[in-house]
Amino acid sequence: MGLWMLRIALYFICGISGYYFAVALFTHPLSGAGGLLGGCLLATLTFFIEEPLKNLSLRHLSGSVIGLALGMMFANLLSNVFLSNLLNGQSITLPLLGVFYGICGYTGIRIGYKKGEEIFLPRWNPFDKKPPRGECPKILDTSVIIDGRISDITETGFLEGPLYLPQFVLNELQHIADASDPVKRTRGKRGLEVLGHIQKQAHIDVKIIDKDYPSVRDVDAKLVELAKETRGKIVTNDSNLNKVAQLQGIEVLNINGLANALKPVVLPGEEMNVKILKEGKEMGQGVAYLDDGTMIVVDNGRKQIGKTLDVLVTSVLQTPAGRMIFARLKEDTLRENRGKGYDIPLDSEF
Repeated sequence: MGLWMLRIALYFICGISGYYFAVALFTHPLSGAGGLLGGCLLATLTFFIEEPLKNLSLRHLSGSVIGLALGMMFANLLSNVFLSNLLNGQSITLPLLGVFYGICGYTGIRIGYKKGEEIFLPRWNPFDKKPPRGECPKILDTSVIIDGRISDITETGFLEGPLYLPQFVLNELQHIADASDPVKRTRGKRGLEVLGHIQKQAHIDVKIIDKDYPSVRDVDAKLVELAKETRGKIVTNDSNLNKVAQLQGIEVLNINGLANALKPVVLPGEEMNVKILKEGKEMGQGVAYLDDGTMIVVDNGRKQIGKTLDVLVTSVLQTPAGRMIFARLKEDTLRENRGKGYDIPLDSEF
């Protein structure tokens, strides 16, 4: 309602101004009506200009304004140096001034728009209240949607604030789902199913953002631009995007980092019950896995493949790919202790 009132007021102001301007300049009886019509056309033109201006980023808008100001200053300097002396008072002076100012103004806007990408604007604005921490938007990227674990995280309620799904991410996901490669097609369909599951969760607010950046081709770069504009956090499991975003001061929520932090802490000497699934690389080793995918290498476990046994942790190795646990069969440890003279029955607690 407020927007329509503002537009009506603009029509009224432009129309009345055009009417009195035309009456003051011309003596024709219909000059007032022509001025009124001209004012309304100017207001309509303003509404057409309004839409593309709303989609401009603050950096591009600032660069364009600065470029226009510099272009006008340069045109004024050229006109004072050349036109005022060469065409002193001639009738062609005004058209030439229009050409000078038009070319310099247009060139300044174009250069300022392009160079506006290099302008650094601080993320904190003293005139813009920063949203509460819990209301900070979380921007989903394609990889974390296809991964699927984000659905489980949102279902537990640990992720607060609205989830932003950019339209360009949704387009990329649709493109993957329509790919001729069956592997890509399966991954894309899985991502769409994950989004559907998240949208059905009552406590999660999923917003599809139509904002796009035509001058930026890479989806990761668009995510960074959107995060800067909305002051949101990017949710991803892409290590490259993680590094690029952090270099530009964007907060990142890495699903892989969360998974590693939630892995259970295992200390040497602890007892675990695992199922030996396959052979290890070394002679006699068997391999088992925890529910979170952590690999357990069991000495002398090769002959126990397919069995669920108690093992004792001997050491834990942290690798770039994750955590690896080394263990030995509890039965072997008890038998070794008995050989050393300890009277420990095989079915006792160690």
